[in-house]
Amino acid sequence: MEEDILKKLAELETKIDAVYKSAEKTRKYFLWTIIGSIALVVLPLIALMFIIPQLIDTISGGATGINTDLFQ
Repeated sequence: MEEDILKKLAELETKIDAVYKSAEKTRKYFLWTIIGSIALVVLPLIALMFIIPQLIDTISGGATGINTDLFQ
């Protein structure tokens, strides 16, 4: 009877280790998914913060017929 209990405990330990490994893989997958999402959303928004003012300056300079870049 004691041997059966020890055998079941060993089986449970093996299963728990497998579940832990699976949970760690899933955690790492979600982590890299979040990092990828941030890279694909936040970085372009930061880039647009620099591009839009230059675009507005170019459009407004072209509308008045004066290119301010030539005089600086």
